Amino acid sequence: MRPIGWIGAALVLCGAIVVAMRGVSYTKHRNAVEVGPFSFATVEKGFVPPIAGVAVILIGAGLLFVGRRR
Repeated sequence: MRPIGWIGAALVLCGAIVVAMRGVSYTKHRNAVEVGPFSFATVEKGFVPPIAGVAVILIGAGLLFVGRRR
């Protein structure tokens, strides 16, 4: 299998994980401030929806198909 096929397989796997978990949340930005004995923190979170996982699966399947052609 060509390297593009391996990339397609990795994309299919990652997309399947996102769909199985019904989306993935991640931390976009984190601020922390310490003033004397006090500590304050803010966290901005993002979310990858399951439809993005389906799109990644389709793109990965296309790359798998292209990578197997001779």
